[in-house]
Amino acid sequence: MNILVTGGAGYIGCHAVRALVRKNHQVTVLDDLSAGHRQAVGNVELVRGSTGDKELIKKLCLDHNIEAVMHFAASSLVGESVRSPGDYYRNNVVNGLALLDAVVESKVGFFVFSSTAAVYGEPQNRQITEEHATMPLNPYGATKLALEGALRWYGEAYGLRYTSLRYFNAVGADPEGDIGEDHTPETHLLPLVLKTVLGLHPRLEVFGVDYPTTDGTCVRDYIHVADVAKGHVSAIEYVKNNPGTSVFNLGTGIGTSVLELVRAFERASGVAVSWRMAGRRAGDLPKTYAATEKAKRVLGWVTEKTIEDACADSWRWQSKNPNGYE
Repeated sequence: MNILVTGGAGYIGCHAVRALVRKNHQVTVLDDLSAGHRQAVGNVELVRGSTGDKELIKKLCLDHNIEAVMHFAASSLVGESVRSPGDYYRNNVVNGLALLDAVVESKVGFFVFSSTAAVYGEPQNRQITEEHATMPLNPYGATKLALEGALRWYGEAYGLRYTSLRYFNAVGADPEGDIGEDHTPETHLLPLVLKTVLGLHPRLEVFGVDYPTTDGTCVRDYIHVADVAKGHVSAIEYVKNNPGTSVFNLGTGIGTSVLELVRAFERASGVAVSWRMAGRRAGDLPKTYAATEKAKRVLGWVTEKTIEDACADSWRWQSKNPNGYE
């Protein structure tokens, strides 16, 4: 298929681009490079621009005979969204609607949305299924849910076939070690672990050690980014061949605490991690992890990588590229 990937120079997006190329799809990337990196795209064509530029997107769809859009471009930091909700609504919702309008007007039939588990809010059950109530606790999750809602009605009105993927905490890097996670500022746990052991970060801060969990730290479903990318490839192929709309969780179904991840990294790398306790962050939940049976049953998608794999692959990437993409 000819696929337009928005935000394809970002962390999740660039791994999805690589997975699509490996499956012989023809990929064009749209990214404003506000958070992404040109080097992460490799030889794939990258057009610099915004998802809010409807005319640009329509031109890309026409010029490249685009059949499907995979949408990653978004602001995605929970704490920042709490401080600056307007910025998140403008980028994630307003620009997202412009993208959907361009897609419909260009008669592109298929859409895969990179959503988030943050749409669920406080877990009501041990594992979160796709039928769980959606009550986001921060503007990041609320804006993702808002675009999911728009997708539903665009599907009803225009016949747009879409899949929304609610994935949990992506970690790791491509095993080749040439693409990985590089944010400025960096707020994600595993990259901060890596930078700490390389002396690029003074000491790892663990935000909250008094949560109602086994060791007092937040529990998350950490899923290897290669498995997330593979899920997006499965989704684009599914939505092409199946009418209607659908929502899937992408996760491992296993909860891992912050300190458990730190220990997994120490096992994978043989390097000790220095850390200190810090206060809780606004918007953080004590425990979230996925029920993944629907994705396994319908998409035929299963995770292949462990948390140790994610730590080892991230360590390989960061060791080769201590300053990221530079």
